[in-house]
Amino acid sequence: MKITVVGAGNVGATTAQRLAEREIAEEIVLIDIMEGLPQGKALDIYESAPVLGFDTKVTGSNDYQTTAGSHIAVITAGLARKPGMSREDLLQKNSAIVGGVTDQLLAHSPDIIIIVVSNPLDIMCSVALAKSGLPSTRVIGMAGILDTARFRAFIALELGVSVRDIQALVLGGHGDAMVPLVRYTTISGIPLADLLDAQRIDALVDRTRKGGIEIVNLLKTGSAYYAPSAAAAEMVEAIVLNQRRQLPCSALLSGEYGLDGIYMGVPCILGKNGLEKIIEVDVTAEEAAALKKSADAVKATLGQLKL
Repeated sequence: MKITVVGAGNVGATTAQRLAEREIAEEIVLIDIMEGLPQGKALDIYESAPVLGFDTKVTGSNDYQTTAGSHIAVITAGLARKPGMSREDLLQKNSAIVGGVTDQLLAHSPDIIIIVVSNPLDIMCSVALAKSGLPSTRVIGMAGILDTARFRAFIALELGVSVRDIQALVLGGHGDAMVPLVRYTTISGIPLADLLDAQRIDALVDRTRKGGIEIVNLLKTGSAYYAPSAAAAEMVEAIVLNQRRQLPCSALLSGEYGLDGIYMGVPCILGKNGLEKIIEVDVTAEEAAALKKSADAVKATLGQLKL
């Protein structure tokens, strides 16, 4: 098993580290256009192997030939958000970057499974799909796991309970119009609405929607990478080990939830073939309207590109 991580910035390097420590592949290739950056970070990661006890080989390169024969690629390459920027502000530049990366990956690994992390996430999935010509089951976006993790983290802080006891689900586009499904949010089986009033729940939902920019504003010179890399690594592990995990991911919809032709965050089954199945849960009229609003926002951004 060989896994490529494209982009040796904070998200990419941390993803490579998490994957190496999981020891689910023989080799991790970290690739970037900046000479010396992926080589240095890959060597640093591998030098932690004797301490942590993993035998995964970690290689850094500027040459996509090094990625040949990869089973999975995680695309993190692209510009990061800065204070005052929306994910959509990154559209044109990151579209060119992700498109070029996809061309290079497919030239050396034609049967690869692609996991997209670059923003704006749902749009970059469409770019990778159009460029690759792969089945949509092999082009998946990391978004729902991250959004759900943020929602769970904020609930844990609010209630003073373990994050391990919180189950939640966030659907929709990876942006301000995402749709946390409060009805499906429980703490050890107890509905969230039984533990918090509507005002506090609304505040947590709002914080979840703004979770990314909250970190951007605090860092001032970068964006989140610990949580995004953890989410990407969870997806890779589910595929490599054929775990058939049910995880919220950005997937191409073909009529599910009344939506078609766009990538949106939905519950997915991930296994050895990539996206094995999209799960449709019952949604209320209000939730359906919120999902449509989120889909309209994705469509509006997608319409700015010629794919």
